[in-house]
Amino acid sequence: MQTTLLGLVRRLSLWLVALFFVGVFVYYIVLGLAFYQKIDDNPDFQATDVTPGGSAAVDMANALITREVETHAWVANDPWFVPSVWLTRTPAYQQGIVYALSRFAISMTDSLARQRGSSAVDPDLDKASGLLKYSGDVWVFNFKTSILPTATSEQQYKSARKSLIAFNQRLASGQATFERRADNLQAAIESISADLGSQSAIISDHIEKKGGGLLEFESNTVFFNAKGRLYAYYLILRELGRDFAPIIKDKDMENVWNNALGSLREAAELNPLIIFNGRGDSQFLPCHLCAEGFWLLRARTQLREVASIITK
Repeated sequence: MQTTLLGLVRRLSLWLVALFFVGVFVYYIVLGLAFYQKIDDNPDFQATDVTPGGSAAVDMANALITREVETHAWVANDPWFVPSVWLTRTPAYQQGIVYALSRFAISMTDSLARQRGSSAVDPDLDKASGLLKYSGDVWVFNFKTSILPTATSEQQYKSARKSLIAFNQRLASGQATFERRADNLQAAIESISADLGSQSAIISDHIEKKGGGLLEFESNTVFFNAKGRLYAYYLILRELGRDFAPIIKDKDMENVWNNALGSLREAAELNPLIIFNGRGDSQFLPCHLCAEGFWLLRARTQLREVASIITK
């Protein structure tokens, strides 16, 4: 009798231990979802730390880096023991934002901040564009490259922000170049349009290969990475509209410009509770990537119309 009771106690103890670890595991996931999931897609977001006489678009890039890296905390590189490691939406969204900012920094380096193609590249913008291309999932240790500590994603992006701030301060004091010419605006728009075309191909390929699946979690990453890019492009273009307001008015393209911004905003504000990757002709299962792709391509078409008007 005593042996049987002892065995029962042992089995009960094992079950209690197992339930404890299951509870901790579930609580860990809940923590990740509740406290680390942050998709900030406020379309009215404004830069508060502005540089009088600088570029409004550069101020916006700085504000987005500050918000995602410091205010909300960068989660794309969190290690395995942090609850946010279970997230897919926020990491994809944040990396989409930074990717769009890196494309903008390249546009600034190649055209907007140069008088002509033969002129010198601005050193601060050149540094910023390189740092923003840094992978978003690098933690203190990156064993793929070295066993030694390395620069984290956050450190690189903060350094990029410092370079962007330095450029804007030099611009305000007349020591840097920002050519507000029609051809420079056209080059920036064409760069963004090209990236939107690339993103549409990624969405299309995913729908074609995995559309119709009920439990298909990769769609989260594809959807929110594109959403991050679209959101950042919307805000950057909105501020470029301020930087190039005389050009937009002179070309009489306010309506076309605003239509393009409106489509980008529609795409950026899409935020379903659950991402379904149904087929385009499904009666019951939505295709959220199809909706996102529609607004993306509509915005791209309208941006190309803007670029076409500029050349006339």
